[in-house]
Order: sequence, then structure tokens, then C-alpha cells
Amino acid sequence: MNKKKFSIVTFGCQMNVHDSEKMAGVLQEQGYSFSCDPKDSDLIIFNTCSIREKAEQKFFSELGRIKTLKKKRPGLKIAVAGCIAQQGSDEILRRAPYVDFVFGPQNIALLGDLVKGSRTIATEDNPEIAEIDLPVRRTGTGRAWVTIMYGCNNFCSYCIVPYTRGRERSRPSSNILREVRGLAEEGFREVTLLGQNVNSYRSDLDFAELLRAVNLIKGIERVRFVTSHPRDLSDELIEAIRDSEKVCEQIHLPLQSGSDRILGLMNRRYSYDDYRRKIDSLRNNIGGISITTDIISGFPGEMSEDHDLTISALREICFDGIFAFKFSPRRGTRAALMENGLSDDVGSRRLSEVLAVQEAITERINKGLESSIMEILVEGVSETDREMLSGRTRTNKIVNFKAEGLSIGDLITVRILKSGKHSLIGEVV
Repeated sequence: MNKKKFSIVTFGCQMNVHDSEKMAGVLQEQGYSFSCDPKDSDLIIFNTCSIREKAEQKFFSELGRIKTLKKKRPGLKIAVAGCIAQQGSDEILRRAPYVDFVFGPQNIALLGDLVKGSRTIATEDNPEIAEIDLPVRRTGTGRAWVTIMYGCNNFCSYCIVPYTRGRERSRPSSNILREVRGLAEEGFREVTLLGQNVNSYRSDLDFAELLRAVNLIKGIERVRFVTSHPRDLSDELIEAIRDSEKVCEQIHLPLQSGSDRILGLMNRRYSYDDYRRKIDSLRNNIGGISITTDIISGFPGEMSEDHDLTISALREICFDGIFAFKFSPRRGTRAALMENGLSDDVGSRRLSEVLAVQEAITERINKGLESSIMEILVEGVSETDREMLSGRTRTNKIVNFKAEGLSIGDLITVRILKSGKHSLIGEVV
């Protein structure tokens, strides 16, 4: 008898991608097999993201298209997971009554029961989530994500995460270290520690102590983490990054705005000067560190002088790269109720200027890497040229190169021949 097949359509960030790996692990334990093709599946799960309006619109568009398939195959089960599911299960079932069940990020452990039809909605708070270790079907072989904590306590005024992923809960360090040791035994060379704000990790260890412990695990060659909140970037953590040879010289540290007034409206709880001092400390302690950030353009009440301060911050700090977005009001957040909202045209124009300024900075930084010798971890075939392989430097730069006889997870040395906006071209040394 053939196994039932499942497929997962994933929207959003690394946490959603890793959540999908957990869903796949649970389903495989239930006897399902993975399929890349939703049309060939007995169960289709949409793992959703509600961080921005466009992601939500894209999901509902995809969900609408699957309705025809459901009519052709009444036995097909359709599920909606992730942040949109957590935030609006009733609305999903109203708009798409052909959906069989809905579950939030805190209730992946219930997927086996949901598939059996025991319930339709699972979006309740799960205070035990940090204690539950789920099976994982990982999509890569050289790099792996490891969740160290769930939820968030920061309540930035624009962010829906505390309402969809719950309050902050840290996994026991023993569970995390056991998982990382298992990955090393399986042949993984790099791990990325995941959390909405990894800096605030607290169990029997704090985050700096956890980094030092992961650094000691044999077989793991690289350690990364995401995402960090500037307020919680302590001197002790910077020292741990500096002193742990496996922790990569790279950090993603969201700034969001260069204006103290806007940072206050965002409830970020740091000033631009606070942020800049931490950048200086990172660069003084960790040579060659790569720093990336997030920027929101067009926040409610943002005036031209606030926007100018953000542009000035980009030029002063010189990030290696940024993720920049136009403000998108999210239902349930304080920012969605704020007055003095900007028009789409103004927001789009300011976002374009932010991107143009940063593009020139990134090009200049990447140009300076030409002729340098760098270590990369081979990840697979390049997305831009199928005749080339691709990997990442310790500073998280993508390098495309030609070579034979290499495998995913190999650590090799390359010379950078040419730089581009988003990647580098190298040759194996």
C-alpha cells in the first residue's frame, strides 16, 4: 500500500522554514511521505506569514487557487498553519470553507491529531512549547537551523509576532546541546540558532554562555544566530562572539530607523547613539565582522527629517546589507491605530531612496573583497547559474564558483575574482 503524501507551501522567515521542517518530521512519523508537488499530495499545508500585508495577500491568492484541486479530489486535505492561522482562524474558515484544519505556530505537536480529524482549530497558547522536542525533516545537509526559544516579549508597536507566537519561552540548554550534537553526528557542519530575540535567551544559561557551549561541540565548524535585538546586545555577548572561534564574524542587528523619535514610536527602547556605540564595540572586538540590518520606511508620523536621519545612519554605519520594507499596518498592533499615516507614494519613494543608498554601499564593500582569500561552506548548485556551485563565507557572503568533486558541507578556500550586488564570483584555491 502506498504511503499518503504531503507537501508544505512555506511563506516568510527562517523560523517559518524551520517550522515546516518540524511539520514534515511529525508527518513522517505518522507514516506520510514528502512530495514536492502539491498536485500529487493527499495533504497540503500552507505555512503562513503575517509580518507584512503582501505576504498575507500572496497566501490568500495561493489558497484560492487550490480550491479547484479540492473540487477534483474531495479526499484531499488542506491545512493552514503559521502566523495568519494563529491570528485569524475563523476568517480563514469563513473565506475558505474547503480548508480542513487550522493550527498556529505553538501547536505543531498536535499535527498528528489534526490530520486524523480530531479537531479543526488549534490556536491556543502552549506554555509547554519550550519543553517539547519535535522530530525534524531537514531540507539541507550542510547547514541546519536549531530553535533555542519561542515567542517575544518586546511588543514593538509595528510587530504582530508577540500576538501570533506568544510570550518568550527558552528551551532548556541541555535539549539544545543534545540536538546540536546529533546534527554533528549526522554530518552537519554549520548550525544557526533561531529565536525572535536570541540575545534574551534565558534558561539555566544565558545566550553568551550557550554560544560558548555550542562552540565546544566537535564536528560543528560554524555557528550563527538570528535575530538579535540591539537593546540586549551585551558586552558579555560581544566577548563570547569574539572568543568563540566557531561563531561566525557576522550579525544581523535590526536598526529600523535612524530617528530617535521614530524609534520611540516603534517602542524599540534604544536610541540611535545606543545602537551606534554597540556597532563600534562589535567592530572593535571582532575584526572584519559583517553587519546587516532591517529598515522600515514610511512609519506613521515619519517626517522628512526622520527619513534623512535614517539615510545618514546608513552612510555613517555602512552596513554590508539591509532588508528594507515600506511600513505595513498589521491588525492588532499599536502602529495600525496610529494617526499621521503616510501615503503609499511617500513610503515607496523613501524606500527607494533607502535601497539606492544601501546598494552603493554594498557594492563598494563587495568590491573591496576582490582578490581576497576566503573560506566557504559549499551549499549546492548556484541559484543564478546552474553550471556553478555556491557557498557562503563566514561573513555570510554568497560566493559562486566552478569546481568538480565537491559535496554539500565541504569547507574550501576560494579567491574572490569579481564582486556583484548580491554575490561574489570566486575560484577554488
